Amino acid sequence: MRGQTIVMTGATSGIGEVAAERLAGMGARIVFIARDRTRASVTLARLKAAGSSVAHSVHYADLSRLSEMKRVAAEIVQEEPRIDVLVNNAGAIFSDRHVTEDGLERTFALNHMAYFIITLALRERLLASAPARIINTASGIHQSHMLDLDDLQLERGYSALKAYGRSKLCNILFTRELARRMKGTGVTANCFHPGFVATRFADEAGGIIGRFVGLAKLFAIKPHEGAETLVYLASSPKVANITGEYFYKCRIARPSPAAQDCRIAALLWEKSAKIAHLDA
Repeated sequence: MRGQTIVMTGATSGIGEVAAERLAGMGARIVFIARDRTRASVTLARLKAAGSSVAHSVHYADLSRLSEMKRVAAEIVQEEPRIDVLVNNAGAIFSDRHVTEDGLERTFALNHMAYFIITLALRERLLASAPARIINTASGIHQSHMLDLDDLQLERGYSALKAYGRSKLCNILFTRELARRMKGTGVTANCFHPGFVATRFADEAGGIIGRFVGLAKLFAIKPHEGAETLVYLASSPKVANITGEYFYKCRIARPSPAAQDCRIAALLWEKSAKIAHLDA
């Protein structure tokens, strides 16, 4: 990884922070997007202590807002002459339904639209840097959910688990369609299930979901275990030419039938581009 630049969201805690430290220790330069300046400062210090002498950097943005997604991606494009790996890892679960300033359900905005917009904004830089990799953090919770393209904002029957599960299904469908569109360019796109990991996840969810997840974390795996597949996908030569797949424990796994629906993947892409006001 020496000499490579990795752009990452969700690097200030959990598996993202562990992966960023490990990849920095392998020689990569980490450029990450953060919302909390205090946690970002701690992460920068840890990256510097990981053994790499390169100048890591941080950009600040609220990735639940479309304007912020576009602004921060434009800043990165302007400052980075090459991007070797993009890791879309930021995500959250919320007990109550909240609509953002863009009219989007917050889970959908943060967990899916941020992946979509940042990836498309950095696409040309990734293409110019090929071979390059895109990695999306999904989840096995997608298995029990179906996507309703007519109710992406969950105006009918919101629940925290439904919103989160559908957003993770979106991650896999997005990866599938992205890989199809990037085929033959030298840029691969894969996603993965990290397992149920004891991190800050759901700490700000509130309500019963926050208490439930907090209790469940007593039986969860540690962040360094959950980060294994992320690091593998970012660095291993074994996956250099693999694209469009869903991984678990560093192996290709089979997602749900709903996550393998190429027609739905294409329609989700079209709807996401319309929401983002992008010609994608």
